[in-house]
Amino acid sequence: SSRTTASSQLDVSPRLTRAACAMAATVGRRGVALLRASAPRLTAGSFAPVPRVLAPAAWRQVAPAVQAAARPYVTVVKYDRDDVLEKLDSFRAEVFSTNWADYLNLVYNVPFWEAELDKLTSIVQPYLHEDAVGKKFSEVQELMDVLYQCEDVRDHLNELAELCTRASGFMGTGWAAEEKVDNMDAHAALCAEAYEAILVKHPKFKPKIEQTIGHGLAVLRQKHKFKWGTMHRYFF
Repeated sequence: SSRTTASSQLDVSPRLTRAACAMAATVGRRGVALLRASAPRLTAGSFAPVPRVLAPAAWRQVAPAVQAAARPYVTVVKYDRDDVLEKLDSFRAEVFSTNWADYLNLVYNVPFWEAELDKLTSIVQPYLHEDAVGKKFSEVQELMDVLYQCEDVRDHLNELAELCTRASGFMGTGWAAEEKVDNMDAHAALCAEAYEAILVKHPKFKPKIEQTIGHGLAVLRQKHKFKWGTMHRYFF
C-alpha cells in the first residue's frame, strides 16, 4: 500500500506542475495585453504637458540688441592730470633711453610699448585740450614715429651688410661665397637719403637717428665703398 501511495503521488505532481506553469503563462499574457491597451490612455491623460507660467513683464530681462557699430570704450579707472603727465614722462623716458640699434631689444620691448601707448591714448583724452598735456602727448607720438622709421632703415642696412659678408665667402677668403648684390650703390644711396630726410624732419631726435641709421651707414661703409653727407664723423 505504501508503494501504491508513493507511485500515485509521483504520477500526480508532474501533472500539477505543468498545469501551474500553463496558468501562470496565461495570466502573464493577459497582463501584458492589459498594459499595452492602457498605455495610450496613460500617455494622453496622465502625462499631459503643463502650461508654462510667465513672469510679470516688469521682471523680465530684455536681451541686448546686437549693434553693428564699434563698442565704445568704458572704464571705471580714473586718472587725474598729474597721473597722466607722470605716465607720459615715464613712457617717453623709457623709450628714448633704450638702445634703438639693438634689434633684439626692440623685438622684446616694442609690443609692450605699443600696448602702453594704447592705454595712454585712452587716459589722456580728458586732458588732451590742455596745452601742456597735448604737447607732451604729441612728443610721445613723434617719438614712436621716429622709432619706427629708424628701425626700418637700420634693419635694411643690417641685411645689406649681411649680404656683403656672405658674398665675400668664408672669412673673406672667397670660398663658398654667395651672389653679390648688383645694385648695392643704389641701396646705400637710398638709405643715406632717408637718413638726411629724417634728420631734417625730426631734428630733436638726432641722437637716436645717429644711434641707429648713422651707425648703420658706418657699418655698411666698412663692407662697401660709398659716400654720404656725414661720413667724416666716422673718419671715412
